[in-house]
Parts: sequence; C-alpha cells; structure tokens
Amino acid sequence: MPAPDTAVTASHQPAPQPDCMLTDAPNPEDAATISDALDRFNIEHTGIADRRPLAVLVRDPDTHQVVGGLTGRTSLGLFFLDLFYLPTRLRGNGLGTEILRQAEDEARARGCRTAVLYTITFQAPGFYQKHGWKRLGEVPCDPPGTSRVFMTKELTASTGEPVRSR
Repeated sequence: MPAPDTAVTASHQPAPQPDCMLTDAPNPEDAATISDALDRFNIEHTGIADRRPLAVLVRDPDTHQVVGGLTGRTSLGLFFLDLFYLPTRLRGNGLGTEILRQAEDEARARGCRTAVLYTITFQAPGFYQKHGWKRLGEVPCDPPGTSRVFMTKELTASTGEPVRSR
C-alpha cells in the first residue's frame, strides 16, 4: 500500500480566516462600510433603496454652533429616532415638541408608516407618550432600577389614513 501523500497542495490549503478586531473607536469609514453593505443587502432583498439620514438641528443664534436637536434615519417605511437632546435652558418652551413634529412630518413625507426609538426611564418616556408614542417594552439596564424603554408611533396622515410608501 503506498504511503499517504502528506504534502498539501495549494488547492487544498484552507482559506485564510478573517481577523476580528474589537474596538471602542471604529473609524467612520469602517462603520460606513458595514452600513453600506447592509443597505445593499436590504436593497437586493426588497428592491427598495430609500435609506436616508434625518436630522433637526438646533443652532445657537449667536455662534451658529449646534447645541442640540434630533438625529435619525428613514428606511423601508420606518423612521428610526436615534438621538434627541436639548440643553436644559431650551426645554419646557415647546421647542422639543416642534423638533419632534418636524422629524415626524419629514418621515411621513418620505413614506414612513411607523416610528421607533428607545429612551431611558430617567430621560424622556413621558415626553414621547405625551406625543402619541406607545411603549413596546423595557429592558433593565444600569444603574439598577433603570430601564431602556422601547417605543413606537404609528405615523398617519391628517385624514387618519396611513401614509402610503412612495
């Protein structure tokens, strides 16, 4: 019986495995690579290419620097509200309500039917509930006794009918 061939040919070598790197500071280009690849995947499976950022920025009237506002995105009929912040001095005068209204109106104009967000129990769940958002659920987080509150809102036209995707 002939001895087994122990030489590994190039065609039988295992493919090199990708490196995994854990970081708390991904560079924007790397994050964009992942985001863009996922967007292409979604487009291939849905035929819909509608992902867009959405922001309502609040600028200081003297310096014109951004001091607060809202950021999010729209995609596949959903408005994702990611971040919303106003300095304490700008709260309680209707500005937050106006920012939220502008963002929701723009999401409707883009064909979104539903909005989603999460906040923390010490942040603003009451503010969102006052504006028609409903709790989906809560997940405990730190500090003990606090939770992430996941919320949603149906975005309907003034007639009460859901907005149709464009």
